[in-house]
Amino acid sequence: MTNAVDWALAERVAIRIATRGQVLDEYALARMGEDFEVMTPQAEKLVGEETGLWSLNGDARSKLVGRPDWIRANIASFQRLLAPVVDKLDDMSDGVMGRAARRFAGAEVGAVLGWMSTRVLGQYDLLLTEDENPSDQDMVYYVGPNVLALERRYGFDGEQFRLWLALHETTHRAQFTGVPWLRDYFVSLVNDTLDNVDPDPGRLMEIAKEVLESRRNGTDPLADGGLPALIAGPEQRIVLDKIGGMMSLLEGHGDVTMDRAGLGIVHDAEKFASTLRTRRDSNKGLSKMVMRLVGLEAKMNQYAAGEAFIAHIEDKAGGPRVIDHAWQSSESLPTLDEIRDPDQWLERIVPTAVGTA
Repeated sequence: MTNAVDWALAERVAIRIATRGQVLDEYALARMGEDFEVMTPQAEKLVGEETGLWSLNGDARSKLVGRPDWIRANIASFQRLLAPVVDKLDDMSDGVMGRAARRFAGAEVGAVLGWMSTRVLGQYDLLLTEDENPSDQDMVYYVGPNVLALERRYGFDGEQFRLWLALHETTHRAQFTGVPWLRDYFVSLVNDTLDNVDPDPGRLMEIAKEVLESRRNGTDPLADGGLPALIAGPEQRIVLDKIGGMMSLLEGHGDVTMDRAGLGIVHDAEKFASTLRTRRDSNKGLSKMVMRLVGLEAKMNQYAAGEAFIAHIEDKAGGPRVIDHAWQSSESLPTLDEIRDPDQWLERIVPTAVGTA
């Protein structure tokens, strides 16, 4: 069977972009790897004490990677996740035009991954598959060259910054391994979205026309999730709203937790947070266009929306542990509308939860 995306080309393009002009300090990276081995379980313990979420999968493990390894890991994840879409596209991938389309898709995916690999600092690998070695899964990744470059550019204290990063990533691990149903629910939402993708080229032409028309009207059709949100049909939009609400909560909870869990330990947390916010907001030109197109700009907005949601419900309903109501079941998670209007979530969830406690 042919493949609708030339993944080998995607890898080559991404690595070429990622490593262009890169000079590695192997000694500094080795020391960093040792730091994260110690700090990752330390951070997870602090997160557990702050949130009450304790992993059911054992202690967190870290893996320091370079940009090429991060690219390969994410291509492997893409191949698993996008299998339903690729199977549909395979029927249209024969012949000269099909081969050209595969190569074009591979080059596009590679360009995006190559650019992203120069920006990402850490990532929790939440996808678990039965056909892979368990020792290679459930890892907290840190992209060493990017972390080191940021520390040196802004004069960060390395130990402080690394522990701060570890707090954020282990919060995500605590969410997905400390809430028993959350990982499977998230994967089911992603699968629901991909199973219903319509690869009809005619639909893509309609989307292009919609984008042009919106531009003429002064609106931005990419603002609410990039191209994935535009491609989605009505059923997919419902699922994407569920994913958006959940991810806003998880990202906001991650940011709030990393600051609270590190209180009195990570003294430069405010400086780190301010610097990264400025870094995110400073994207211009091609970088900003790529972020908007693939939905990353909307993801960045999830941090602020999630933090505002948590601040509001804590203020209205009794402090930091009110968020525990969200972990009861998938029905307890806030929708995207509830993230924007937290009182809706409080009215729906908290009175019932308190009344039956």
